Amino acid sequence: MEYVYQDLSGRKLTKSDFTKYVEKKIAKTISEFKLIQDSDVIGVALSGGKDSLVLLYALAKHAKTHHFTLKAVAVDEGIKGYREKTLPKAKELCEKLGVELSIVSYKETFGKPLDDMIHKGMYPCSVCGSFRRKLLNKTARELSCSKLALGHNLDDEAQAILMNNYKHNIHLSARMGPITGSKEHDGFVRRIKPLYLLTEKEIMTYAFIHGLTDDFTECPYVDKSFRRDVQEQLNQLEEKHPGSKQGIVQSFLQVIPLLQKQFASTMPVVACEKCGEPC
Repeated sequence: MEYVYQDLSGRKLTKSDFTKYVEKKIAKTISEFKLIQDSDVIGVALSGGKDSLVLLYALAKHAKTHHFTLKAVAVDEGIKGYREKTLPKAKELCEKLGVELSIVSYKETFGKPLDDMIHKGMYPCSVCGSFRRKLLNKTARELSCSKLALGHNLDDEAQAILMNNYKHNIHLSARMGPITGSKEHDGFVRRIKPLYLLTEKEIMTYAFIHGLTDDFTECPYVDKSFRRDVQEQLNQLEEKHPGSKQGIVQSFLQVIPLLQKQFASTMPVVACEKCGEPC
């Protein structure tokens, strides 16, 4: 018998058992945190990377037994040698699943690709993150999506929790969790994270065994980010003490209600003076 994965308890899983294990985790996350309701139109932020491909694939399977619609949104930031590899995979999976795909780009929206925006001394991720969030939110709203699903996983969340702690940005943590934002606003499409309880390793394994991708390409700018430093630190900790990432996220889930209560009144939603989008 061929095993493809071993969980924290030491249990070995075959391809079939591992598939059930992953999809059950996703279904539990959706149910426990009330991420999706009947008649929802779910926009999926689809980059073409492993996380977003698994997200769309798994949600398409989940939609067969539940009553919600899927649409996909891809953002072409204009990163040479990166999006040329991932966007074709996004298009291919959408065609296979029969999901409508909308592609928006920095060049068409902002006049130039990200590569041309970055100058010496700038942090690419800070610039890109703001523009990317704006385009995803605006496009999802124009597509009448009731929620926007992101491919963020347990590793991503553990990293973000520590990043906010290290930089004393605890107020930002109040907006995190399986469903983001501390308050609702007409201008924002609420973001959900169905992969929240899955590790990066689990997602990578699922993507590989289901033929979604075998090329785990990373953004070339990631090495310049603070997140990469925290990622490496966490990976070293996890290797020595398995379950550390899960412990960080599970502990955080217990304090989210307290953070939201404390910081809700200090985070007003305002509109950008130039484009009118909420921020």
